[in-house]
Amino acid sequence: MGDSMEADLTAIGRHLKKHRSERGWSLDRVARESGVSKAMLGQIERGESTPTVSTLWKIASGLRVPLSGFLVAEGALQRPTMAPRHHDASGMIVTPLFAFDPALGFEMFLIEMPQGTLSESTPHAAGVVEHLIVLEGVMELRLSGDWQTLSAGDAVRFPADQPHAYRNQSRAPARIHDLIHYPFNP
Repeated sequence: MGDSMEADLTAIGRHLKKHRSERGWSLDRVARESGVSKAMLGQIERGESTPTVSTLWKIASGLRVPLSGFLVAEGALQRPTMAPRHHDASGMIVTPLFAFDPALGFEMFLIEMPQGTLSESTPHAAGVVEHLIVLEGVMELRLSGDWQTLSAGDAVRFPADQPHAYRNQSRAPARIHDLIHYPFNP
């Protein structure tokens, strides 16, 4: 990772391979469970492709593991300032603040959304709940096909096992905290 603090592509691939091998799953099986193509999974495992957050969510949901399991080394107790940032093709920047803790059942991220960001998520695993707190700026959240505007100070909790999306159409970047609760222990 060096000093850049960017997410390590080869680390994401290693995490995928580890989660897959722990289950004894082939790439075909992960592709079936996640809806991500075998070719794309192979590229991610080899560190040849930067997966979007949406793609990582599909894989995490298929494997029933937390999202931070791809972005933070297992057992790493990092200060948030030391956490790697994952830049998404949508423009979104995701920084793990607290990696998943099985005793507490949640993980927490800082999400930065520059103007023009649009990130669409397929349903996460059954029972997963997201808690969004807008720190700065204005963002929009789509649930059940409807967009709602959230401004600094707003907070919303929603079942994330449904399609949902985030976007920022305002000039200023939006910054949000996203606390994700898992009803299962991966």
